[in-house]
Parts: sequence; structure tokens; C-alpha cells
Amino acid sequence: MRERMLAGLDYQAWDPEIQADAERRKDLQHRINALHPAQAEERRALFTEMLGTFGEGADVRPPFYCDLGYQTHVGARSFINYGMQCADVARITIGEDVLIGPSVKLLTPTHPIDPVTRRAGWEGGRPITIGDGVWIGGGVTVCPGVTIGENTVVGAGSVVVRDLPPNVVAVGNPARVVREID
Repeated sequence: MRERMLAGLDYQAWDPEIQADAERRKDLQHRINALHPAQAEERRALFTEMLGTFGEGADVRPPFYCDLGYQTHVGARSFINYGMQCADVARITIGEDVLIGPSVKLLTPTHPIDPVTRRAGWEGGRPITIGDGVWIGGGVTVCPGVTIGENTVVGAGSVVVRDLPPNVVAVGNPARVVREID
């Protein structure tokens, strides 16, 4: 099932191999979130161990929550504020020089509409990609399969349900482009 998940196919999350990955993540996540704020070097080492990529100069303010960790990739010099939630059953790619406000949710899981299939424990995931130089305001939710183009600004509280092009400002629920950035 883990190979199915990593290949972007539907899978059952209660598979023992996937659960072992989640247990490893639970330990690292707990250790990160329990550190004193002054323990920046220790926090960086734990993020480097837990995440798929943790770029040079990247910074994440705990608490931080994720499903697996290794499916999340954070680019150089990116800043993630308090309360980030990465439901990373599919790959989450955060580019370089990205600013992410507090309480942002990046949600890759999908679930079948059919109740019989859903009750049988099948689910899927679609990757999220955030381009370089993006600024995501506090409380934003990014839904499965979304790409946000470079330099785009997403206003606080927005819900991003479809791709956003580069160099725009988008706000609302669902997020809509309100202007281009010169």
C-alpha cells in the first residue's frame, strides 16, 4: 500500500508500513513541538530528519503538524509561521523564499465519493506545489492537487481549490484572482 500511495494511486491508510511511517513522524513531531524556542539548532536538525527536504535558511515556527513528513519539501529561505498543518499523503513542495502565515493548511488527501469504497478504507492524494516567492496569508486552506504560481499572494482566510497563476493576488472562498502583480 505504501508503494501505491507514493505512486499516486488509491491505497488503504491502515496498512502496517504506512502506520510505521506515521509512528516515526509522531515521535519527531512531538520532539519538535516540545522544544524550547531557543533550541533552534535542535529544531532544525529534527526538521531535517523528518521532512523530505528542509532547505538552507528555512525556518518553521512550532507547532507543526503533518501526516508523514517525508512527503513535505521546504525550499531555501522559506518561513512557515505557527500552526502549519501538512496533510502530506501526497507530495507537498514549498518553493524557495516562500512566506506562510499562521494556521495554514496544506491538504493533499482525497476520499472516494462512493460510501462503500470510502467505508472500506480507500483514499488517495494529489500533490500540492507552491512556487518560489509565494506569500500565503494566515488561515489559508490549500486543497488537493493545487499549484500556486511563483510570486503569487494568497489573502488571509482564503480557500484555494484550483491552480493560481504566477504573479497575482488571490482572495476569497474559493480564492479568485483580484489583480496581477506588476
